[in-house]
Order: sequence, then C-alpha cells, then structure tokens
Amino acid sequence: MKSLVLQTATRILLPVMLIVSLYALIRGHNEPGGGFIGGLLAASGFALYALAFDVESARRVLRTSPGTLIGGGLIVAVLSGVPALFDGGVYMEGRWTSLDIPGMSSPFKLGTPLLFDIGVYLVVIGIVLLMTFALEDRHDGAAARN
Repeated sequence: MKSLVLQTATRILLPVMLIVSLYALIRGHNEPGGGFIGGLLAASGFALYALAFDVESARRVLRTSPGTLIGGGLIVAVLSGVPALFDGGVYMEGRWTSLDIPGMSSPFKLGTPLLFDIGVYLVVIGIVLLMTFALEDRHDGAAARN
C-alpha cells in the first residue's frame, strides 16, 4: 500500500535531509557531526524514498549503485592520507589550506581530514543503502508471493 501523504512528504524531505547531511559533514571537524552522521542522514533520506515509493525509484533518484559509493568512498578515504607523504610527513597526517570566501569573516580551512570524512560519508551511504535496498527487495518479493 502506497500512501499519498508519505510520498508527498518524502518529495519535500529528501532534499532537506540531503542538505542537512552535507551541513553535518562540513561542520564535523570543529563541532559535532562529520562523515558518519552526515552519511546516515543522507542514507535515511533515500531509505525513506524507497519506503514511500519503491526500491527501483530510489535507485533512479540515487543515480548510482551503493557499491559504487562504497568503492569511491574507500578510494577517497585512502587517498586523503597521501598528501602528507609528499612533504616528508607520515601517511594520514593532516594537511590544511585556507580559502578566502567572499562574505565570510574568517577563511575557510580545507584539509585532508575533510577528504577522509567525505570518503566515510560515501561509504556509510553506500553500506546503509545496500542493506536497506536488499531488505526492501526481499520484503517486496515475499509480499508478492503471498
């Protein structure tokens, strides 16, 4: 049974949840948040979409497979430790640069820990959606047999 109210609310909530997840990802170094929490928020939005519509619709909105997100996230996380090797540091030692963004009172600090968090973000989204989609597919298959 599909609920019109849930489908309508999901169309509004998914973009909001994705924006909040990106906010949690970016602010995670100085305050609570980060890649894990941001990834859970984003995955929750797509899981809600899968419940409101169906798994295939959620896969179309996601535009990539969960496995690709997991692999890409692992690559980003592993590569985030490499820049320190180029200037005599050890693997995974943090490196930062500042960006002056118009309208901001202080420079935005961009660093390799943020890259690592982006990798974690992608891996968490991929793993949670891989499990969610598999469970939802299994549930839909069992319901169709009954």
